[in-house]
Amino acid sequence: MAVARHARGQRPAPDLLEVEIESLAHDGRGVARVDGKATFVHGALPGERVRVRPVRRRREFDEAEAVAVLRGSPDRVEPGCRYYGACGGCSLQHLAPRRQIEAREQTLLDNLARIAGLRPDRILPPLTGPAWGYRCKARLGVRDVPGKGRVLVGFRERGSSFIADMARCEVLHPAVGDRLEALSGLIGSLDIRRRVPQVEVAVGDDAIALVLRVLAEPGAADRERLGAFAQREGIRIYLQPGGTDSVRPLEGDDAPLRYALDEGNITIGFRPTDFTQVNPGINRVMVDQAMALLRPQGTRVLDLFCGLGNFTLPLARRARQVTGVEGDATLVRRARENAAANRLANVTFHAADLHDPALLRDAPWFAQRFDRVLLDPPRSGAREVLDRIAAAGAERVVYVSCHPASLARDAGILAGDHGYRLEAAGVMDMFPQTSHVEAMACFARVRR
Repeated sequence: MAVARHARGQRPAPDLLEVEIESLAHDGRGVARVDGKATFVHGALPGERVRVRPVRRRREFDEAEAVAVLRGSPDRVEPGCRYYGACGGCSLQHLAPRRQIEAREQTLLDNLARIAGLRPDRILPPLTGPAWGYRCKARLGVRDVPGKGRVLVGFRERGSSFIADMARCEVLHPAVGDRLEALSGLIGSLDIRRRVPQVEVAVGDDAIALVLRVLAEPGAADRERLGAFAQREGIRIYLQPGGTDSVRPLEGDDAPLRYALDEGNITIGFRPTDFTQVNPGINRVMVDQAMALLRPQGTRVLDLFCGLGNFTLPLARRARQVTGVEGDATLVRRARENAAANRLANVTFHAADLHDPALLRDAPWFAQRFDRVLLDPPRSGAREVLDRIAAAGAERVVYVSCHPASLARDAGILAGDHGYRLEAAGVMDMFPQTSHVEAMACFARVRR
């Protein structure tokens, strides 16, 4: 439950407050004003009157949590997970899915207007998919808790470093989310159970992988238990004794996991710890939308922050020539392997730090002319490459964003400094049940 039920006639404790929720903050908390000071309330929705418990006082704002809903919002729904509120993996299960999407869209538009003074010519329809069981990449904490008599496996508790006590997860892919209790039992049976701090989840179209971070080498008995579980459950198990380059399969070969794109015409191979999008259903329609907006047919395209080739390879099926650039040399190597496996010869890849303008200044590929540019940067955005993108002569730019504030900042630079028009923008429901906002924007160069 997001909040405690209000018993009729029960008088509030002296430290509780009754407040009216005016709006929804960008992190999914309700916003109230108490004596003129903003108070962010976890578990509350706009239009509600709630009883809250203050949890933290700050100079500019206070924080509280809802303990009872006195007047509910019509948009309030029953959370779909019995651990909601305790587990910190989700923050909006109490808000109807359609309203979650509308809230994300409003966050995007607010950021564009406030930071860049822009509004898109066209708001793209939201890209949506299943609201549950969508998450195919995750990092789960592990802790042996003798007081509970079991090993806990799951996300962190809300606002805490402790692991939530949960037997299942409704947003994880069911192949993993339905097996948390079994996974807890497996790790609890190991001699090294106190030396396994985390499990990384990776689900492909053809296989499910669990990477156990191990701080001690499992002995023969532990390896036998792990192998029996993997065989019984149809899951690949990997061990990670050090950094990501130490990951190795418990047994068998290290064949990559795979996922398909572009109506099955492209297959992307990846290792369990490689970066991939958490929501493969949204990823597929996201790639399709990027192709439609960029219009790459017969053009020269630059794909920055290209990773494994998630956009690069579908672009190469349409464009004359594609150049992909990524800061992680390991991902660049994987991208080249994927291009070869898909028999695409019109694509080249380069490893470069795209946040270092000094290094980029002499990069020969950055001195070329490109008709189109696709950007898929991290949360910090792509500010360092924007001047060179404009100098490359790109007529169209598609920007895929995981942080609306950095997107808005960069949109202001593209529009204000380089004469691009914000032709279209919209959100993608990559992380249902959370406040996380993924967006895509398309810029067209204004002809002078």
